[in-house]
Amino acid sequence: MNYPKGYRSFDDEMKEMFGGKVYRLALSAGTTCPNRDGRCGEGGCIFCSAGGSGDYAEPAVLPVCEQIEHAKRRVAGKLSRNFAGYMAYFQSFTSTYYHNREEFEALKAKFKEAVRHPDIVALSVATRPDCLPDEMILFLRELNGTKPVWVELGLQTMHEDTAAYINRGYPLEVFEDAFRRLKEAGLKTVIHVIAGLPGEDAQRTEETVRYLAGMDPQPDGIKLQMLQVLKGTALADRFPEESLSNCSLELKNQQFFLKDGMELPCYNIEDYTELIVRLVRLLPPAVTIHRLTGDPPKRLLLYPAWTSDKKRVLNSISAAFRRLNDTDPAAGS
Repeated sequence: MNYPKGYRSFDDEMKEMFGGKVYRLALSAGTTCPNRDGRCGEGGCIFCSAGGSGDYAEPAVLPVCEQIEHAKRRVAGKLSRNFAGYMAYFQSFTSTYYHNREEFEALKAKFKEAVRHPDIVALSVATRPDCLPDEMILFLRELNGTKPVWVELGLQTMHEDTAAYINRGYPLEVFEDAFRRLKEAGLKTVIHVIAGLPGEDAQRTEETVRYLAGMDPQPDGIKLQMLQVLKGTALADRFPEESLSNCSLELKNQQFFLKDGMELPCYNIEDYTELIVRLVRLLPPAVTIHRLTGDPPKRLLLYPAWTSDKKRVLNSISAAFRRLNDTDPAAGS
């Protein structure tokens, strides 16, 4: 199948499934994370913000239906003529993490409330592979019988040394086990990958994507983004203050070293565009590209500054795929 953008986008998949455009509503289940509360670590992943990478999610203190209504108002001005509904996206922290039966039942109630909402056509749950016990997967499988369910796993990298440095908190084999059990349950999976992690050049990022591309069964989707240094994170604490004055520059072929001596790869928008095109082309055509760039709150972003202009980044990537498709029409099939 030929896709207009040169790859199977989230919009393409939603149009195939629901006949029109579906908008994500960022919600919060009110959970925390096992490498924040001491279960497997403290402080969280070094790049994760105080909002648990869900800085746009609705407040967890609100009932889920109220969160949905608030989030609907946020996107009301974007609705297109072919609007088909909303995806309830539990984004912040680890949305399947619980400590006891009471917390498990509370999570189940929140997910059920979202799925029962008449405007919600699908559910997406962002989590960690070490927070997916069999009883949670069984419950998500049951929900999937009512409305489609996606489970998003924050892998970021296949490399164990990088995973240890970023304080991911689990080994690759845990990801592989959770992925296998999710697929056996018939649940769609979306894998998160970050380019530009400390100590990782483009080749190492490509190795992660090649690893995902070679999985059997394959992931249903992938989210790609550039590493962003956000205020209040452990990564920001390691970022040298003297480098902040250069953060607005279009850097190329320069080196940054964090305070602990670890190299932080430098990408400008052209470098990142070239990398994204290569990464997407490594993936099987059926894998949906759910994200090509991050969208951090500008008030929190320290580096790289160009990532704050999401429209510019996406336009750069789109132009690169158009050029590719003009020279190789088969590239978008």
